[in-house]
Amino acid sequence: MEKIQNNYKVLVNERLCPQYWRLVFDAPSLALRTRPGQFVHIRTDEEGLQPFFRRPFSVYRARKYVEIFYQVVGPGTRLLSLKKKGDMVDVLGPLGTPFVLPPPDTRQVVMIAGGIGVAPMLILSDLLKNKKYDLLLLFGGRDRSHVYPMKEFKDNGVAVHIATDDGSVGAKGRVSVLFDKIGKNPGPSFVYTCGPDPMMKAVQSFAAGKGIPGQAACEEIMACGLGACLGCSIETTAGFRTVCHDGPCFDLDQVKFH
Repeated sequence: MEKIQNNYKVLVNERLCPQYWRLVFDAPSLALRTRPGQFVHIRTDEEGLQPFFRRPFSVYRARKYVEIFYQVVGPGTRLLSLKKKGDMVDVLGPLGTPFVLPPPDTRQVVMIAGGIGVAPMLILSDLLKNKKYDLLLLFGGRDRSHVYPMKEFKDNGVAVHIATDDGSVGAKGRVSVLFDKIGKNPGPSFVYTCGPDPMMKAVQSFAAGKGIPGQAACEEIMACGLGACLGCSIETTAGFRTVCHDGPCFDLDQVKFH
């Protein structure tokens, strides 16, 4: 897919909950090109060289505007959180290999996300909401500060179930405690997952045991975002592959989680 770089005007930059933010920028041409599972590479410092590398962000939503969902964890995202309405952001994208669509006979689509891994799931639900699937989101967070209302998912007809490590919201435990929400006889299903590797390894094991196919959107530190530096390589059944170019989306049974 053609890749584009441009400067876009910030429309909204807001905190959704203590840990997570949403940034919206005016990029209709980029929105038109973006598919679920792809990401954008954003330069967070417009004047200097610190931080030197761009930061990758999964596209949270792409309609008339493009939205990203992020957490402030270092200098790059801290600078991003300071962006105000009317500021410009330097964006390269869309990048990466998107999710594939579920097989035609699929009845239930299960999205399983841990923390910031929920980022690529809203744009996915936007695409799938009118295709007569039963849509299910299983979300795991550390505590109440990592949970937000998820109204957009519910508006798309997604059944949302939440687990937190301390039980402050939803069920107590890791997202795996929600696997029984999938049901014993849901019909042909397909799973999408994104989050920490141990979580996705648990999803992989569960899906394999149930014979459910799916895909994983992998997360790695990315320098170039174009597959040139090989710094984001991960091990797969087909050898080492770059997350930024060959992924981020891989068949669930292809990735060797550690």
